[in-house]
Amino acid sequence: MNRIDRLAAILIQLQSRRLVKAQDIADKFSISLRTVYRDVHALEEAGVPVIGEAGIGYRLMEGYKLPPIMFDEDEASALLTASKLMQSMSDRNSSKHYASALDKIKAVLRLAEKDHLEEIDEHIAVVAHPTIVHQKPTELHLQEILKSIASSSVIEIDYTSLEKNESLRRKVEPVGIFYQGNNWYLIAFCRLRNDYRNFRADKISKLALTDEKVVKTHPPLQSFINQLAAQRQVQKVVIEVEKDIMKYFGEQKYYNGFVKQDEVGDYMRMTFLSGSLSGFARWFMVFGDNARVLEPLQLNDLVSEIAENILKKIEQNQMLLT
Repeated sequence: MNRIDRLAAILIQLQSRRLVKAQDIADKFSISLRTVYRDVHALEEAGVPVIGEAGIGYRLMEGYKLPPIMFDEDEASALLTASKLMQSMSDRNSSKHYASALDKIKAVLRLAEKDHLEEIDEHIAVVAHPTIVHQKPTELHLQEILKSIASSSVIEIDYTSLEKNESLRRKVEPVGIFYQGNNWYLIAFCRLRNDYRNFRADKISKLALTDEKVVKTHPPLQSFINQLAAQRQVQKVVIEVEKDIMKYFGEQKYYNGFVKQDEVGDYMRMTFLSGSLSGFARWFMVFGDNARVLEPLQLNDLVSEIAENILKKIEQNQMLLT
């Protein structure tokens, strides 16, 4: 990124947040703090009212606004793609608000970008996997949850528990929402249980903001997500697969915890975080004659054991038929 583009991007970053730390700018653009100071000084010389507070960060003077932002074709395409995902993965209310926001963004686009979006709109789709039964709920209360977080308000929910299938009413302090495995989840501090709980959003039949305010300081959402991952006891698996059979994997690799892949000669080295080593071993057998296990070595033992059991059953069946 050249300096002119970086200065424009820093200006956008300053307007998008109430306060921006110099280190955040340095991390975002992979530059030194000294370069950040020079860039901010250049913005000030250009007439941008940047207010810097030592040890706190930078902010723009109240009331200063940028002129309408111009998007290039790639940015406009990314926004359209995101809208398709929102329509598929969120509830009706969130989809409606995103569509409204996208219309406002389209209003400031140049004619070339508008034509570009119209051209590709019907060529982007999000299709559910045929083997996964998933009915999109009409209401997930996502907007209300986010409002309660922004206003530090306690919410009252009517919830159907997955374990006992019974209706519950709880007052909770929301921490955050996340999407995983075709479902949205709310992590919140339950006042009745005096502990943090995980609620599936489509199981919340009713949600209301109360006048009570959250006074407790809760840990960041990411710490809870990390804790959930640790509770699953995932195990790292690394295999190498012949490139020719990669096309047959499809989405199955994601169901088995796919993380990344790297090209190594005639093979593709694939890394997974598996929640079930035994289950992974059974999937590995589908293509095992065209692959090899790098780690853990225990996976080889599981595959061998399954293969031996299959062979024994085949031999027993042959003996019965003769």
